Formats: sequence, structure tokens, C-alpha cells
Amino acid sequence: MRRVVVLLNLGGPSSLKEVKPFLKSLFNDPAILPYSQWVRRFIAWLIVRKRLPKATEIFRTLGGGSPLLKNTEAQGEALQALLGPDYRVVVAMRHAQPDTSAAFLQMEEFRPHEVILLPLYPQFSVTTTASSFEAWEEEVKKHTGCKPIHRICCYPEMTGLIDGIVDLTLQQMKTFQTQPRLLFSAHGLPQRLIKGGDPYQAQVIKTYKQVLKKLQEKLEKPVDSVVCYQSRVGPEKWTEPSLDTEIEKASLEKMGVLIIPISFVSEHSETLVELDLAYRDMAQALGIPEYGRVPTVDCHPAFIQGLADLVISRTKTPACGLGWTKCWRR
Repeated sequence: MRRVVVLLNLGGPSSLKEVKPFLKSLFNDPAILPYSQWVRRFIAWLIVRKRLPKATEIFRTLGGGSPLLKNTEAQGEALQALLGPDYRVVVAMRHAQPDTSAAFLQMEEFRPHEVILLPLYPQFSVTTTASSFEAWEEEVKKHTGCKPIHRICCYPEMTGLIDGIVDLTLQQMKTFQTQPRLLFSAHGLPQRLIKGGDPYQAQVIKTYKQVLKKLQEKLEKPVDSVVCYQSRVGPEKWTEPSLDTEIEKASLEKMGVLIIPISFVSEHSETLVELDLAYRDMAQALGIPEYGRVPTVDCHPAFIQGLADLVISRTKTPACGLGWTKCWRR
């Protein structure tokens, strides 16, 4: 039986010319701005106009574009090697190329019997996983004779994810003179979404607890750690505490900090610019004695093996005809 695995990711501009279209797509997504079409377009226009210069400078710092596609394709190749010739792994970016339509065409060339949607978001959110699922379902409606779909909605406690983060964290801790405070950083989310039932924050905590448990088993001293959030956009209230606040607290206590990204599985602007440059500069200005950052799991063998196990396990269950609203609760 031939199967296609669709790696779902947010995407990023591959060149400076693509920054504006990327931002327009992102902020015109009803999952990001849940307003009527005309209100959303106006707000999106304002946001893009304000953020474009800064965003362009961020991607200029990265060499003229985001490395996310290259990194996602590398993860896809590693996963393909484990799954074998009966599978074909394709990439579908939500707000960049190759988008859902391009991935669908690649899938059709393989003529699969089944399709597995695999988001590269360990924790489910309506703004990421749900948006990607819905984009795929919209594409399906344009075609006839579509194949059964298996959805892997989330994997916040997947062993491969946890083992990969723990391994990379232990490696970084060896570079510190004293045991640092571990700041587990996840992408923030508007608090209104959490109050509305989005499971993202609760699943971030699940990932954190599993990583902390395994770290504690391997370290002699108790682990000093905090979950915090980064990448806030706009004036509304977001998940707390913020990474800024926790770095400031650590500076007052003269603590070194090690940042551990637990909602990102591949390197991109939020890790390479925010964490490695902006927050490092902030920490140095505040007198933090030591600052470090754990790499994302990317193609860590444990993580890729975990994804392969998820795919194989999911294909042994009936194809999911449910919408995303029920999928993550199963």
C-alpha cells in the first residue's frame, strides 16, 4: 500500500521579496485573526504595514530568507529514509511555498492509497495545526476521488521528542560553569484563545513536565526551571510569563540562563534571531553571567524515529473523517 505523509508547517519567506506576501497570508488567516473578512483584511493591512520593515530586517539578518523550508525538507528526507519506498514524504507550508496546492500535486504523482497529515507542531493550536488541516480539507474539496486521510493532531509527550530535547539540553548544560536556570520557551498565544478552549498551553506544560522529569533523573542537583512564552504580537494579553520577564528575574538573582525551545522543532527566525540575538543581547545588557540556547530537535535521531513510529501507528487505525475540532480530543 502506498502512503503519502504530508509534513505541515507554517512556512517563511525564502527571499526578501516574499516577506510581504508571507505576512499578508499569515495575518489574513482567520485562525490568526478571527474576524469578518473585511475587518480582518483591514487589521491585517495595518499589521503588515507596521511589521514589514522589522520583518524584512530579520530575514536580511538570516541571509535574505527563512531557513525553515530547507530544515523541514531535511526532516522529510530523514523521515523518508526510515519509512521506506512505500511512503512518500511531501512538505506543505501554510503561508509560503510549497503551499497546500503544491503539496497536493506532489502527492497525486505518487498515486497513494492513503494520506497522513503530520504537523510539525507538537502541541495543538487552532492557529497552527487546525489552520493547516483546514487548508488541506479546502484543497481536497477541489478534487474528486481523494484518498482516506489520517490526521496526527499532536504529540506533546512523544518519547522521541522528549528524548531529543533532553539529550540536547544535557549537552548544552555541560558548557556552563554553574548549573543554569532552565527557561523553557514556547511561542506565545493570545489568552482569549486559551480561554476559548485551545489546548496549546496545557500541552506545552505536558511537554515541559516530561522533559523535566527525565532531566531530573539524570542530574544530581534539583533543576531550577520555568515555562515562559515569546514572540508576542499586538496589544492584547498573551500567555504568561514572558521570556523577557524571566530573563529580568534571573538577572536580579545573578543566575545564568539556558533557553530551551519546546514548541519549535526546527530552526527559524524565532530561534535564530529572537533567541540567539535579541534575547542574548538583552541578557548581556542585564548582566546575566551565562546565556545559552538549546538547539531545536530538527533531525535528531530520536525525534525522527518518534515521527516514524507515529506515522506507522496511525495507519493502523481507521482513517479519521472527523474535523479538527474533534480530532485533537480523541
